[in-house]
Amino acid sequence: MPEMSVPQFRSFVDMSDYENIRQVFERNYIAEGPCGKEFKDRLLEVTGAKYGVLASNGTLAIYLALKALGIGPGDEIIVQNVSFIASANAIEMVGATPVFIDIPAFDDLTVDLDKINLTENTRGIMIAHLFGSACSNVEEVVTYCEKHGLFLIEDAAQALFISNGEKHCGTFGDVGTFSFYADKTITTAEGGFVCTDNEETHERMTFLRNQGRKSSGTFVHPEIGYNFRMTDMQSALGLSQLAKIETIKKGKTWIVDTYRKYLGDKVSYLKLHPDFNYIPFRVIAFVDDADKTMAYMSEHGIEPRTMFVPFHMQPCFKHFDFDPSAFPNSDEAFQRGICLPTWIGLSEEQISYTCEKLLETL
Repeated sequence: MPEMSVPQFRSFVDMSDYENIRQVFERNYIAEGPCGKEFKDRLLEVTGAKYGVLASNGTLAIYLALKALGIGPGDEIIVQNVSFIASANAIEMVGATPVFIDIPAFDDLTVDLDKINLTENTRGIMIAHLFGSACSNVEEVVTYCEKHGLFLIEDAAQALFISNGEKHCGTFGDVGTFSFYADKTITTAEGGFVCTDNEETHERMTFLRNQGRKSSGTFVHPEIGYNFRMTDMQSALGLSQLAKIETIKKGKTWIVDTYRKYLGDKVSYLKLHPDFNYIPFRVIAFVDDADKTMAYMSEHGIEPRTMFVPFHMQPCFKHFDFDPSAFPNSDEAFQRGICLPTWIGLSEEQISYTCEKLLETL
């Protein structure tokens, strides 16, 4: 029997969250309503964006952003080859083509601008701020997009509350998207948010998310739209989670500091942007052989997780025309990267045990 159990993740929810949701039932307004407006307004305060809309989940948030920019069939969107699959799937959902670009190094998860080959169909670049950190070259990507007249779409699903003190992740480009899935910095179980500083883009998102109308309660639909709304039950949970954000920040910072205390320089870590704060979505350790290390950790009751499978390795993207040898840094990141358990409530004993078993394989 393993000496200890260390789950990969546990949501940080408690009775205070339940109490907030209970009040929604007391008001008998469970569809999108006053809590949704308050939650959206709070998110605009956090991000500093001028406009924003809620979405049903993070994937549909990206879809909504792309659709509002007019991205569609025949268009190409460059996307970093290492990200959660929703980044590329949403591009396909609008009928466009995702073009995979390798990352600069195994520990540097962003778009390698030197490997981009623009075509007449290239409309934009999508970067993903991964694992609670900002892309290391976000300013360079902004400059590149401005130079070439490209849209910049930021998948900031894992980067809420990540900023350089002046700008928040998700507000550097034309649109930024966020996710509130169960393992994100704050959760609404499922849910998403799209922000922009462009009034016209916001106007299109407003119609697209609500059946082609600006507000519910009317059966006149000036435009084609869909249902990407969030319920007040979800928004109430989001508001409750926002009230605990300082506890979450402090807890996640303690976790990464504790991992680094026990692991030291025996492993490699993510490259972080020096000007941005860091709230780890997962603590990432790079070792020589992730599969071997994770197998050993699993035998001892620990639940590690692989890095995201690079897009060029995904069976569902085999129909795209790309050279599988063109992504050496993505391959190395996947072969070496391990997502360590990172959740509020994790004890120092569990972290030290996790590090002990990881180091035994080295």
